[in-house]
Amino acid sequence: MSDTSPSGGPEAPGSNPDFDAMTRDIAEVPAVEVIVTVAVNLMSAAAVKLGLTEEGDKYKDLDEARKLIHALAGLLDASTTEISSFHAAPLRDGLKSLQLAFREASLVPDEPGQGPGEKYTGPVFG
Repeated sequence: MSDTSPSGGPEAPGSNPDFDAMTRDIAEVPAVEVIVTVAVNLMSAAAVKLGLTEEGDKYKDLDEARKLIHALAGLLDASTTEISSFHAAPLRDGLKSLQLAFREASLVPDEPGQGPGEKYTGPVFG
């Protein structure tokens, strides 16, 4: 749990988060929105670990990027029937872009079908 209150501000020292309020808040969020939010967070984190941000190589870590891309692919594969193509199509496009960026960033590229997430998506080619 973070040190922030449900409103996003810092917790006062010694106070307990209002778990009932947080539960009510999350109960109001549709499942599709939760899935898409998690997917976007995984995509953003993977982009950072691939060095695709303004900071470039400062946070580049291909091992971490591989894990994040694989998790994203698994989430999208598992949720295919749960989210509409309206939501899924851009997420799949983003995943493919990350997989291609990973392949380009690797000194020794994986064999087709062996890259991050390709267990779920099949081989990714440019």
